[in-house]
Amino acid sequence: MHRDEAWKIMLEYAKEERTHKHGIAVEAVMQAYARELHEDEEKWGIVGLLHDFDWEIHPTEELHPRAGSELLAARGVPEDIRYAILCHAPFLKLEYTSAMDRAIYACDELSGFVTACTLVKPDKSLSAVTAKSVRKKMKDKAFAAKVNRQDIVTGAERLDMPLEDLIAQVIAALQAESERLGVAGAPAA
Repeated sequence: MHRDEAWKIMLEYAKEERTHKHGIAVEAVMQAYARELHEDEEKWGIVGLLHDFDWEIHPTEELHPRAGSELLAARGVPEDIRYAILCHAPFLKLEYTSAMDRAIYACDELSGFVTACTLVKPDKSLSAVTAKSVRKKMKDKAFAAKVNRQDIVTGAERLDMPLEDLIAQVIAALQAESERLGVAGAPAA
């Protein structure tokens, strides 16, 4: 499977820009981890891009991402990509059998949380976000309340990485896509 095929699937099922941006963000982070581990960047990126492609049509734990996986299977998407996508949903209680499975779990919530931390900055610039500032926001339970902080902590543990390092790596990976994600900073007045 190639990225352009994955993007067509995303556009077919996900109509909201925020879903597209989240997919692009997680794609960027997954590609960064693939590079670091000398793995297939395109495959890992596709997992990140497509992990929530079905959320708008299956917005419940009963359906997402299982029903989405069935849609992908019908299109011939490889099993390892579909399994990794399922692994981003901890409530499925799957076994994480590969580094790709662990990475999507670790990157999903944290990518969204880092983006949220950026969007509340006065200049909406990712360059103003640090691992320390993200950790501070994690303590504020009212901020991005739907983000499960324990999933972020557990994700770092599954990658056998200190949380501060994981946050810093996610920030760095997102910086490459900051323009597309709308977190490059507000233009000068």
